[in-house]
Amino acid sequence: MAVPEEGSPIKIYSYKHNGQLHRIWQENVILKATSTRVIGANDRTQVMESNGRDWVTREPAICFFYSKHWFNVISMLREDGIHYYCNLSSPFVYESGAVKYIDYDLDIKVFPDMTYTLLDEDEYHLHRELMNYPQVLDQILRNNVDYLIQMIRQRKGPFSFEYVEQWYELFLTYRSY
Repeated sequence: MAVPEEGSPIKIYSYKHNGQLHRIWQENVILKATSTRVIGANDRTQVMESNGRDWVTREPAICFFYSKHWFNVISMLREDGIHYYCNLSSPFVYESGAVKYIDYDLDIKVFPDMTYTLLDEDEYHLHRELMNYPQVLDQILRNNVDYLIQMIRQRKGPFSFEYVEQWYELFLTYRSY
């Protein structure tokens, strides 16, 4: 699989299971890219919604995408600490200068004290019926929710403050050019 070049700008495309475009993040800098993981960062980037609405992110974010896990993690650096938004999603693909994935509605919001909330279960159930998610997909996503919760509790990977800070420091070096 092709991977983006470190330091290069990319876009992030989120789709729904039926192939409909969901959201685009315009400007992201690649910090690390391998065939199994892409780490990117952005700050005050424009986001375009499928309904035509656009908005700008409020804070720096470090984004973790995986090719072997059915989720991605956005670590948002705010004044009161790191907040996390975990999207249950397909593994990423990289094509045409963009990281792309399918968003499967379920999300986990994690606060700086590492408490968390599972979000959008009603939306997930609705889309599962409307878009005919296969039963095997439902099990994969549930298993990945459990794995994410384990990572959160153990403060592993993107849920380690030091790990996110390390990537943020690298992002700052790219921004200084």
